[in-house]
Amino acid sequence: MAKIEMKTPLVEMDGDEMTRIIWQIIKDELVCPFVDLKTEYYDLGLKHRDETDDQVTVDSAEATKRLGVAVKCATITPNAARVEEYGLKQMWKSPNGTIRAILDGTVFRAPIVVKGIEPMVRCWKKPITIARHAYGDVYKNSELRIPGPGKVELVYTGADGSEQRALVHDFAGPGVVQGVHNLDDSITSFARSCFEYALAQRQDLWFATKDTISKTYDHRFKDIFADMYANDYKDKFEAAGIEYFYTLIDDAVARIMRSEGGFIWACKNYDGDVMSDMLSSAFGSLAMMTSVLVSPHGYFEYEAAHGTVQRHYYKYLKGEETSTNSVATIFAWTGALRKRGELDGIPELVDFANRLEKATISTIESGRMTGDLARITTLPEPTKLNTRDFILAIRSTLES
Repeated sequence: MAKIEMKTPLVEMDGDEMTRIIWQIIKDELVCPFVDLKTEYYDLGLKHRDETDDQVTVDSAEATKRLGVAVKCATITPNAARVEEYGLKQMWKSPNGTIRAILDGTVFRAPIVVKGIEPMVRCWKKPITIARHAYGDVYKNSELRIPGPGKVELVYTGADGSEQRALVHDFAGPGVVQGVHNLDDSITSFARSCFEYALAQRQDLWFATKDTISKTYDHRFKDIFADMYANDYKDKFEAAGIEYFYTLIDDAVARIMRSEGGFIWACKNYDGDVMSDMLSSAFGSLAMMTSVLVSPHGYFEYEAAHGTVQRHYYKYLKGEETSTNSVATIFAWTGALRKRGELDGIPELVDFANRLEKATISTIESGRMTGDLARITTLPEPTKLNTRDFILAIRSTLES
C-alpha cells in the first residue's frame, strides 16, 4: 500500500526523557509506515538547548511561523537540580514559554474521552476545554532575591522621558520580588482566538480572572474581553445560541465542579497551566489531554499537555519495564498531520489522522491500555501493556 504523500513539512520539535523514547516509537510504528513523513527537525532536548544557548528553541518557533504547523515533544524546564544533573550553563527558561511568546497564540486543551475511563467529578458528562493565554505572566517574569532592608519600586520611563512609579514593598529584611507583564495586543489576540474558537465549536465561553484583587492587571483582561464581545461577537454568539460570561476565578472553579461540562474556560497563562492539569487528572490521566497552540496569525503547534515522565525514564535507563501512556503524544501527531492535510488539501492525510485517533481510542475501549488507565478503568479485567506493546496494539487496530 503506497504511503500518503505530504507537500509541506511539519516542524518537528523533539524533546526529553521518556517522551523522547515514545516519540521515536510513534514515528517508527504509527506514522512512517503509512505516511511519507516530511519534517523540519529541531532537537529541543535539554543538552542541545544548552549547547546552542537556547537558540534552537527560537529557531523552531520561527520555523513554525514559516511552515505553519508544528508538533512538539514534551521538554524539561530546568530547575536547580536539573542544572546540576545536566551540567547546564544556566537555568534556561521554559521552551514552551519561549515558543508561545514568539507565536503569540492561545493554547486550547481538552480531555480525550474514552469509555471505561470515567471522570472523577460525577456530574461531568462532556469535555471541558481550557483556553490558556500563552504569553506573559510568570513565564516572562523578572525576579530578584532581596538580600536585606531596602525599597523596591516599579518604574516606567516613557519614550518622551515621562515617568511613573509605584512602591512594591519597603523591605525590612530579606525576601523576594517578581515583576510580570502583558501586552494589550497579546490579550486582544487571546480574546479573539477564544471567541472564534467558541463559535467554531458552538460552545459557551467562560472567562475568569481575579480583578477584585488585581484591579489594573487582571482588570485589563476583563475589559478587553468585554469590549470585544460587545463590539464584535454579541450578535454572533446570540445567533449561534451560545453564551459568553465573565466571573471571578474562584467562582468559576465552584461553578465548574457542579457543571455537566461542554464549554470553553478561558484562563490567564498561569491559571490555565494549573487548571488544565487539574481537569486532565479529574478526567482520567495527564496523558489523556490534547493541546494545540492556535495563533491568530495562522500558526498551529500541537503537543502533549504533560511532562517528560522522568520517573519512567529512570526505570527505562535501568532496563526495567515501563507502561507509559502515549495517547497525548499520539494525538499531538494526529492533530498536526490533520491540520497539515487541511491546509495543503490532502484529504488522505486528514483521514489517516482521524483513523489513528479512532484506533487509539478503540484499543483502550477493548481493554488494552497502559498502567495509569488500568488502575482507574471501569472496564472488567483490563490488560496492562508496556510502553511499546501499547503502541504496537494501536498499530494492530489501525491495520485491521
